Amino acid sequence: MTVVATAIIPVKRFASAKQRLTAAVGPELRAALAEAMLGDVLAAVGRSRGIQRAIVVSGEPAAGQVARTHEAEVVGDPDDEGHSRAATLGVDRALELGAGVAVLLPGDCPLVDPAELDAALDRLTEGRVAIVPDRHGTGTNALLLAPPDAIEPAFGDGSRARHERLARAGGNEAAIERLDSLALDVDTPDDLAALREVLADAPWRAPRTAAVLHAPLRA
Repeated sequence: MTVVATAIIPVKRFASAKQRLTAAVGPELRAALAEAMLGDVLAAVGRSRGIQRAIVVSGEPAAGQVARTHEAEVVGDPDDEGHSRAATLGVDRALELGAGVAVLLPGDCPLVDPAELDAALDRLTEGRVAIVPDRHGTGTNALLLAPPDAIEPAFGDGSRARHERLARAGGNEAAIERLDSLALDVDTPDDLAALREVLADAPWRAPRTAAVLHAPLRA
């Protein structure tokens, strides 16, 4: 199936993002990291041949600025009710724009490879819910949906199995897509350490994030 997709990227307000990193990094670095990771994700999306447009859903002004720099549309999320609600707002907007496929991406997977994403889009068929698990195998880091409202997003602990159940309950195919470049999201100090290790050897994979993490005096 040749698809032209809309990417939807929910982003928390930077001041409240990455609270589980508090013990490892201070608030200024957490905000800078969230902004840099979003920039790397949007840059990767811009290099994808299968993604026609990107929508950033956020109540964070700085996220809106980053989005516009990358020619992405911004959908406001003034109530900041969580990742699933923000994803739904993005899906609603994608449907208004006539999208046939939605790619729900996190803003904290800066290693995402557009070629790997495009390969997953090439495997997508109508009525297929492609679930990209996190590196632990129980969470969901991305969803590829054809149509965009094939299921209602339900992120959080145990979401991989939850999304599988929702897909089947709606008469859709549930497919697990293990995409290495989308496996590592940054929620905990261990995640951050793993990302630092990858970028120490290959900073080109997420140059904005690497610049923040490896700047002098960064904790």
